[in-house]
Amino acid sequence: WTYATATPLERPLSGRCNAAIDDPRLGQPCGLAGKEELSETEAAEFERQATEAANADRRGGSQDAELARAYNNFWYDEGRTKLSTKRTSLVVDPSDGRVPPMAAEALKRQASARRYDRADGPEDRPNAERCLSFNAGPPMLPTFYNSNVQIVQGAGYVVILNEMIYDTRVVSLAGRAHVGAGIRVWMGDSIGHWDGSSLVVETTNLTGKSRFRGATENMRLTERFTRIGPNTIIYRFTVDDPATWIRAWTGEFPLRRTGEQLYEYACHEGNYGIAGVLNAARLAEKEAGTGTKQK
Repeated sequence: WTYATATPLERPLSGRCNAAIDDPRLGQPCGLAGKEELSETEAAEFERQATEAANADRRGGSQDAELARAYNNFWYDEGRTKLSTKRTSLVVDPSDGRVPPMAAEALKRQASARRYDRADGPEDRPNAERCLSFNAGPPMLPTFYNSNVQIVQGAGYVVILNEMIYDTRVVSLAGRAHVGAGIRVWMGDSIGHWDGSSLVVETTNLTGKSRFRGATENMRLTERFTRIGPNTIIYRFTVDDPATWIRAWTGEFPLRRTGEQLYEYACHEGNYGIAGVLNAARLAEKEAGTGTKQK
């Protein structure tokens, strides 16, 4: 199943671009303020702009813009420039299409968090750069490539395998309780049950190393997989973490059946990127006349 889409997670607050959606790799244009859904004409123009903005083969602009286009178009999923629905955000609740404001406690955590521009050692770098987890999910969210998932059903279990970094969750259907609070898992402890034609999955016991969009390890995620036809599953997720957001919020988008196979995401083998980052940091320190203790 694929869930690649040009629809941004959040609807912009104004017609101007903002950092949440103005990502040259995603190719998401702006100007969606106040629109819950696009007309046919607007959707066509949106996709045209998204395709143009996502063209990683173009040249020009700032040094940072050039760096963001370091991969050429070959590596990117064409689906990221197409709308899976005419909605202007993946967030469906709140109705403004925005992730709710962060709680005061979360703002304090954010202010005291370690900066990701540090490179004393590999443990300073983000999870994706270390090939540990890409978007610190669950939940699943579309990205610029590998927005594909394989769902395997067996006796008492459902396995959800994401192509990106091969993140895998084993969902128990045995009706057991969640594991004890002292047990923390990268992808969480997922327990599922059937509600009519919908598979409902509740995930708890996440590790503090995951931090989905800054959430705590006590985040509770509820997902619904509802198959509405042979080629479509509606994926709906609700994130609840009072220590991070002032209220729970919900996103929704379709999974579309594909005849393609998942590719191995061989991130750990020959991960030259992390060595390059650390070597560049040492060179920058040398040029600046400073030193950092090696780890």
